[in-house]
This record gives sequence, C-alpha cells and structure tokens, in this order.
Amino acid sequence: MLERLHEGGIRAEHAYLAGFVSIGLSVTSWFLSKHMERAGVARADRWGIFIGEWAPTFFAIGNGLRTYEK
Repeated sequence: MLERLHEGGIRAEHAYLAGFVSIGLSVTSWFLSKHMERAGVARADRWGIFIGEWAPTFFAIGNGLRTYEK
C-alpha cells in the first residue's frame, strides 16, 4: 500500500500535514458539535475522539512513506 501511495505522488510531508489537519479538525468538530447540536457534550466528545484517531494513522503512513523516499 505504501509503495502505491509513493508511486502515486504522495510524500511523507503530505501524510504529516494530513495528521496535523486532522488534529485541528478534531478540535473544530468538537467545538462546533458542542455548541450547535442539542445532543450535548457526550456526542461532541465522541466526534472529537473519532476524528482525533485519524492523526496517528496519518503520522504512521508518513513514517512508512519516508522509507521509500530515502
């Protein structure tokens, strides 16, 4: 999978950027859900955690892609 991503033009920097964007998106979704939905804090927390779990995956993909760039 990593080799195909590398061949497709995806670089480690792209994956790292996606990880940082997902952290920001996690905080944003938590904040918006908390203030705009009637479901309350529990649902906002679940949205934040769900999106926040993407960041480690993107960082791991970035580390894997780094091996193809050397």
